[in-house]
Amino acid sequence: MGKYFGTDGVRGRANEGLTLEMSIKIGQYLGWYYGKEKHAKILIGKDTRLSGDMFELGLAAGATSMGAQVYLLGVCPTPAISYLVRKERFDCGIMVSASHNPYYDNGIKCFNHNGEKMEEDLLLEIEAYMDGNCTIDLATGDHIGEYFNWKDGLEIYMSWLKEIVPVDLEGYHIAVDLANGSATSTVVETLDSLGATVEAINNSPNGININTKCGSTHPENLQRMMRENDFDLGLAFDGDADRLIAVDPDGNLVDGDYILYICSRYMKEKNTLNKNMCVTTVMANLGLYKALDANKIDYIKTDVGDKYVFEEMQKNDYYLGGEQSGHIIFYEHAVTGDGLLTALKLLEIMKNTGKSVKELSEGLFIYPQLLKNVKVNDKTRALNDKALKEVVDDVAKELGDEGRILVRPSGTEPLIRVMVEAKTDDLCAQYVDRVVEFVEKNNY
Repeated sequence: MGKYFGTDGVRGRANEGLTLEMSIKIGQYLGWYYGKEKHAKILIGKDTRLSGDMFELGLAAGATSMGAQVYLLGVCPTPAISYLVRKERFDCGIMVSASHNPYYDNGIKCFNHNGEKMEEDLLLEIEAYMDGNCTIDLATGDHIGEYFNWKDGLEIYMSWLKEIVPVDLEGYHIAVDLANGSATSTVVETLDSLGATVEAINNSPNGININTKCGSTHPENLQRMMRENDFDLGLAFDGDADRLIAVDPDGNLVDGDYILYICSRYMKEKNTLNKNMCVTTVMANLGLYKALDANKIDYIKTDVGDKYVFEEMQKNDYYLGGEQSGHIIFYEHAVTGDGLLTALKLLEIMKNTGKSVKELSEGLFIYPQLLKNVKVNDKTRALNDKALKEVVDDVAKELGDEGRILVRPSGTEPLIRVMVEAKTDDLCAQYVDRVVEFVEKNNY
């Protein structure tokens, strides 16, 4: 990770941590980098937050000042940018979004010509330019670029989704929570065109209501809606629509662990689970691992972050991977998480098996989980301390096969995260508190 670009682009409070000047410079460098031999062709999309227009136009101004031809997709899911860059042969793609963060934050995510997250070496070059450590020449005369509002892009993306998951949803009654974000541009239209009856909530973005008590991070209203009405499935998206959390008719959450379980079993049965492997992160629930074991499905654990899941999938040609948060990657089709693609895959499995999502989840017991953050001065000193390691080892021994403990540093804050899974909530609390109290007492 560099000075500005983290695992998921540049992110910060609009006009404070992330400024218009930064967006112009990112646009300029990418326009120059890809435009050395010809006019660069760059695709830009955004979610619905208030500052999106400002950063979109800042990026476009920067890129066109270097001669680039810029196509503005407008409000769209992040995975639409990833797909369209590949499909329509753009040099790169840029998404203006802070994903599940509040509206006052924003972010800039960069994709290479394959629709993958941009290479670290190039991001470091952009950072050097942002800091004034190198100079590049502006385009002049007839070399200056221009931008276009590209109206057909979203239609191409939605058509592709329906082509790869051609499921007939006639008779299905689906509730969707669109988080007042990117999903408002595609989800209802796609599901409706496949024959489903769709009822949407949080589908009126106003620039400041994205992710506010709604979407995949706050699905409570969707859960209530499912319990009080007769729906086959509930679908909750995050702000930029690359994640999905589903809800069953009883209002129970079907998170990324459940989705990985359902999809891996189905894909194994259909012989499409390449190398019989499901890629997870260390934060996946113990119950998922036990259920995969019971179904003789192999799994591998990566660090937390869809970036690491994808790298593992790409390296070994694994077809299914994801996170508990609902970031699911179907590598046969896509190189990034896609909430709508995940929803269609889930509905396809329901349709082809004739089973409800609850029936498809049978065999998976999710262990109660508790996560607490402890503030420390020095994460490295704390985690390398022999006495703390002994406390953690003692908890692990007591949990045995019926639970686990994970102690890891926060990637962004001076915190240690203590997570315990056990058979009951009381046991989780007991063991987490034991470790937390030890950390606090030792004042690392």
